[in-house]
Amino acid sequence: MPLSIADEFEGHRPRLFGLAYRLLGSAVEAEDAVQDAYLRWSRADRTVVEHPGAWLAKVVTNLCLNRLTSARARREQYVGTWLPEPVVTSDGALGPLESAEQRDAVSMALLVLLERLTPTERAVYVLREAFAYSHREIAEVLELSEANCRQLYRRAAGRVTAPESRFEPAPEQREVLVASFITAAREGDLAGLEKLLADEVTWWSDGGGKVTAARRPIMGRDKVTRFLVGGTERFAADMTFTVAEVNGAPALVAWVGDTLVGVLTFELRDGLIAHLRAVVNPEKLEFVGRRLTRP
Repeated sequence: MPLSIADEFEGHRPRLFGLAYRLLGSAVEAEDAVQDAYLRWSRADRTVVEHPGAWLAKVVTNLCLNRLTSARARREQYVGTWLPEPVVTSDGALGPLESAEQRDAVSMALLVLLERLTPTERAVYVLREAFAYSHREIAEVLELSEANCRQLYRRAAGRVTAPESRFEPAPEQREVLVASFITAAREGDLAGLEKLLADEVTWWSDGGGKVTAARRPIMGRDKVTRFLVGGTERFAADMTFTVAEVNGAPALVAWVGDTLVGVLTFELRDGLIAHLRAVVNPEKLEFVGRRLTRP
């Protein structure tokens, strides 16, 4: 018995969501793009669709390219730092993450770096790196020449894999660092925190103007340590903290009662915390909140 329109599409949905999220950096917008792709799929003449997966990937990619153009304009008006929406990855939402390379490919660090690229560069890079498309296949998706796609990929890879963007250690080392960070922050252990942070550590907060958050990055071990201890003293008494796998790595999750109020991710370098990225904008926590177990 042939699959229904909906059932056949559902078999492709996880891969399409993973593609859209990597292109957009927004889980909510990725869901919308995938739903738009379903509407097109339901109206398409599937007798002429030889490879449904490839057809749907092309549709989603082009929907995301259109969204990226308008997203750029919105992000220029964004209040404070813009960070990608966090996504729980322990449930396979972005596909299998069985290697360090696969985890890095969905890390907050890489998604931030992808913002350096033009929409077309980003599409070429994601299709090549995350989905192993050949340059010929990418050319067919984007309706460009193969030579142009090769050039776009080289340019994108050069901008994304700059020396300062190289990350980072084994999963067990991450877990130990995150656990040590939580303990030191809870106890207001200034010396303990300083031992975990790189000299040039940077704290980024994304409140989107919806909640109180640092609108500019806080840089340097001393300043970040004081900021963390001060914030813990002011707010942590009402919070419960849990750890979850977010974007391929352990992250600190903060709750007030049943309400998710923040997700903190860590970028490590040379065994120390080099970057801390806190997403506290309530709008960006809706998607991840639906997939986290409340404490």
